[in-house]
Amino acid sequence: MLHDSIVDCIGGTPMVHLRRLFPTGPQVFAKLEMLNPAGSVKDRTAQHIIETGIREGLLHAGTHIVESTSGNFGVALAMMSRIHGLRLTLVVDPHITPSNLAILQSYGAQVDMVDGSATGGSYLHARIARVQDILTADPAAVWINQYANPLGPEAHYRSTAEEIAKDLPSHPDYLVLAVSTTGTLNGLAHRLKEYSEGLQVIAVDAVGSVVFGNPPGSRRLPGIGSSRVPELLDESLIDRVVEVTDEESIAGCHDLLSKEAIFAGGSSGSIIAAIRKIVPSIRPASSIVTLFPDRGDRYIDLVYNVTPSEGLLAGTSAEDSESRIGARAGS
Repeated sequence: MLHDSIVDCIGGTPMVHLRRLFPTGPQVFAKLEMLNPAGSVKDRTAQHIIETGIREGLLHAGTHIVESTSGNFGVALAMMSRIHGLRLTLVVDPHITPSNLAILQSYGAQVDMVDGSATGGSYLHARIARVQDILTADPAAVWINQYANPLGPEAHYRSTAEEIAKDLPSHPDYLVLAVSTTGTLNGLAHRLKEYSEGLQVIAVDAVGSVVFGNPPGSRRLPGIGSSRVPELLDESLIDRVVEVTDEESIAGCHDLLSKEAIFAGGSSGSIIAAIRKIVPSIRPASSIVTLFPDRGDRYIDLVYNVTPSEGLLAGTSAEDSESRIGARAGS
C-alpha cells in the first residue's frame, strides 16, 4: 500500500487474541497501538489535533505550537510538526527518559527543561507554569493541552473505536484501558457503548495517581496515572477502577513478553496486571478488549533491565502495597 507521507500510515493497527497469556476463562483481545509509526496510540491524537487545526485555519506552516509532555505525545507531535512545518516547543522535566529526549531532539523539537524541585514527586505543575510563560512571551503560540483538548477523545471515537468494532467477532463485554489524560478511554468508551449498552468500562490507574481522587504518591512508570485530574475525565463512562503498582506493571510486561512475545511499554503491563485481577470475578464466557499504547524499547531501563521481584531501578523515575479494586458509582 502506497502512502503520501508517514502520517498517512497512522491507524489500521492489528489486534491479537492473547490465547497464550489467557488460555482459559474470558477471551482477551489487544489492539497493538504500539505499531503506529511514531510508536504509540498518541500518534492518532496528535494527527487529529494537528490536521483539524490546519483544516480550520488555526495552524499553518511556521505556527508555534507548545505542549507539556515527556513521553509519547511529544514524540507524536514532533513527527506531525516535522511533516507540516510547524515550530514545536515541548516542555519536559528531569524525569524524561534519555531515549525520549534523544528522539524529540532528533525530530528537531525545541526542548525546554524545567528545573527545581518536584512537587509530590511530579513536575507536571511546573511544566504547565512554564507553558504559560511561553504563551505570555509569544501570544501567537498555540497550546495543544492534551489534558483538556476535546479533539483527543474525538480521534479515538472516530478511528480507534471503529476499527475495534470492525475487527472483533462480536461486541466485547469489557473494555479495559490504562488512563492518564483519559482521552483514549473517553473516546473509545463513548463510541463502543453506543454499539453495546452492556459494555463495562474498566479504567486502570496507577497507585499514587490522583485521577480518581486518591492522594498523590510516588510513581515511576510513565504513560499511566497523573498528578492532576484531567479536564477530559468523564466518570459517567467508567464502571470500575483497578489500581496497580509499578511492580505489578513491570511483572505484567515481563509476562506479556514471555508468553506472547509482545514487547510493550509499562502501561501495557499495567493492563495485564489489572485483567488478572478482574478475571476471577467475571463470567468465563466473557470477552475483554484492550489496547497496548506503546512499545517497550523506550522502557529498557525502567522495565526490562530489572526482574519483577527487583522492582524499579534505583535512581530512575518518570512523571507520568496492595492494589485496590473499587466500583464506580452507578455500576
